[in-house]
Amino acid sequence: MLWGTFGIVHIATLLLSASMITVLYFILRKSSERVQTLVLGILSFTGIAAIIFNLVTWNSPLEYLPLHLCSLSAMVLPFAVFTRSRVLNNLLLLWGLGAILAIVVNTAQANYEVFSLTFAFYYFPHTFEFGVVLLMFLLGRVKLDPRCIGSTLAITFLAYTAVHFINLAVNDYCAANEVLDWAGNVVKVNYMYSLVPENPIFALFYSICPYEFWYVLLSMPIIIVYLAAIYAKQILRGIKERKNKEHRS
Repeated sequence: MLWGTFGIVHIATLLLSASMITVLYFILRKSSERVQTLVLGILSFTGIAAIIFNLVTWNSPLEYLPLHLCSLSAMVLPFAVFTRSRVLNNLLLLWGLGAILAIVVNTAQANYEVFSLTFAFYYFPHTFEFGVVLLMFLLGRVKLDPRCIGSTLAITFLAYTAVHFINLAVNDYCAANEVLDWAGNVVKVNYMYSLVPENPIFALFYSICPYEFWYVLLSMPIIIVYLAAIYAKQILRGIKERKNKEHRS
């Protein structure tokens, strides 16, 4: 049975993701902090398991380095859960969105067999990379903090820039040393899609700005709007409190 895109099977898995997160919330909301940390901590390692699976299974480690946004999120998530870091958890509100979008916009993975390990190590880690972060906030393990918008944008931009230059370095190395993939072609990586688009959304950006690296930055206004929507209540509350202080003074 193929996963497909926006067919019955795909939609069912999206509903399953939402159901798993919802059920976990109702189970954990009455649990102790220790149990919450234990459960969320265990789930936070599903992304690490997926990274290891891909590195070992496909026998082409340069093509499966943990440098896509979802893989970066997977490596940060356990630290965010166990340290309850304000900066990391607020950062993952953005990075986790990328994980859930990877399930919704699954065009490159539509041919996965839903009962295969390949599907399992893609679907469940992406679900929990978003779900665990969401539960951290819903369960009160950490609070929304609009002061983290700056750090979120800065860390994301720095990570993207670093990955772009890694793409260039890996591709130069593979071309110079004729490193081949399973099909006999020279390996060429495109982590975080900094070189060319590989999904419909980035393809639209590339049609507007057909330059590697720069075209992805067209997503920045969307990211800012998304973050502003998340923190709208806290931002408005802060504005109101400042006005009250000014009025009293």
